[in-house]
Amino acid sequence: MLPLITSSSEVEPTAIGAATGTSMQVLIPPSAAENFIMRRIVIKAGGFMPNHTNSVEHEQYVLSGSAEVGIGDTVHQLKQDDVLLIPAGVPHWYKASTDEDYVFICLIPNKEDIIALVDKA
Repeated sequence: MLPLITSSSEVEPTAIGAATGTSMQVLIPPSAAENFIMRRIVIKAGGFMPNHTNSVEHEQYVLSGSAEVGIGDTVHQLKQDDVLLIPAGVPHWYKASTDEDYVFICLIPNKEDIIALVDKA
């Protein structure tokens, strides 16, 4: 496998469907790596990602901004340089602060990721 070296500015962001003000860049795609996929997520100030589950775990590193992040039944206040692990199957959601974008790197295993929205009711 050859090294993949690129600039994140060369990777086109795509909107995340069920979210508001949220985009994703797939920096290291499944076709380029054997074990992990690397994504950069931007949730614009005031934006959010609804409560959902993923069939794979997520390892995340916050690059900038701050947000409330619900993981299971607990709400966390996250900020730049925080690191979090979201286990597979655990409901989680994000709400960016109203004054700055929340930007993070998200690593997931290079496996099928089945995403399901979770009703808060």
